[in-house]
Amino acid sequence: MKSIDFLKHRNKFFLLSAIVIAVGIIFFMINGLNLDIQFKGGTRILVETNDMVDINQAKQLIEENLGKSVTAQMLQTYNPEDEDGKIFMLRLDIASDETLTDEERGIVNDLVAENFDVKQGGNQEMLSVQPSIGQETLMNGLKALLIASILIVLYVTWRFSALSGFPAAITAILALVHDILIVFALYTVFKIPVNEVFIAAVLTILGYSLNDTIVVYDRIRENSKNMKKHTLDDIVSVSINQSLSRTINTTTTTLIVVIALYVFAAINNIASLKEFSLPLIVGFISGTYSSIFVASPIWMIWRKSSMRKTLKNA
Repeated sequence: MKSIDFLKHRNKFFLLSAIVIAVGIIFFMINGLNLDIQFKGGTRILVETNDMVDINQAKQLIEENLGKSVTAQMLQTYNPEDEDGKIFMLRLDIASDETLTDEERGIVNDLVAENFDVKQGGNQEMLSVQPSIGQETLMNGLKALLIASILIVLYVTWRFSALSGFPAAITAILALVHDILIVFALYTVFKIPVNEVFIAAVLTILGYSLNDTIVVYDRIRENSKNMKKHTLDDIVSVSINQSLSRTINTTTTTLIVVIALYVFAAINNIASLKEFSLPLIVGFISGTYSSIFVASPIWMIWRKSSMRKTLKNA
C-alpha cells in the first residue's frame, strides 16, 4: 500500500473536526438538548391505532388542551398474529415538571379517541417518570461515562509507559471526547431525544474508538524501538499507515452490520433500534477518524514539545 503522509495535513483534519463540533454547539444553543422523559420526567402514552396518524395534528391538539410540550411519534411494526398485518402505535411523550394527573390522562385519552382511528380493545400503555428520578438516571449515566474515562486514563498510562504513558492517555481521552462531541452534534442538529440509549451508544463508541487508538499506539511503540534513527514524525506516520488497512477493514465490517441493523429498524419502524444504531454509525466513523487524525497527531505534538523542553533544560 502506498504510504500516505497524514501528519502533513493534520491542521486541516483538526479544522474539519472543529467545524463539525462547532455546528453541534450552535444547534445546541438554538435548539437546546432534547431530553427524553427518562431523563427529564413526564408521561409517555402509547395507543394502538388502526392506521397511521397525523402526528403534527396529535401534537398540536394535545398541546392546546394541556398547555404542555408534547412530542408525537408514529410507531409501526409487524403483527406476529397476522403475517400480512401491521401494528400501529401512537406514542405521545409529555415532558413536564410533574407527571400527568388522572384528569389530564383522561383528557389525552378522550382527545385521541375522538380525533383518531383508535383500535377498539387495542394495546395501550402508560409510563410516568418523576423529574427527580429522571435527573437521578441522567446523573448515573454521566457517572458511568466519568468512571469509564478514569479507568481508560489509568489503563493507557500503565500500558504505554514507553510512550510517556500519561500524554498517551490524555490524547486518547481527547479523541474520545471528540467522538462524543460528534455524536452530540448529531443529536442537537436532528433533535434526537437523549435517553438511556444515548448512554449505551456512547459507551459502545468509547470502547470501539479506544480499541482503534490502542492499535495505532502499539505500532508507534514497536516502531520507536525499530526506527531509532528516524524522526518522531516518520515513526508516527509509518505507524498510522501500517495500522490503516486493519482499521479500515474492521470499521467497514462493523459498519456493514450496524447499517443493516439501521435499515431493518427503519423499514420496520422500530424506534429503539433506530435510536441505537444511528449514533453507532456516526460514532464508529468518528472513532476511526479520531484514532488516525486526532489522537496520534496530538500525541506527537505533545511529545515533541516535551522533548524540546527537556533539551532546553539540559
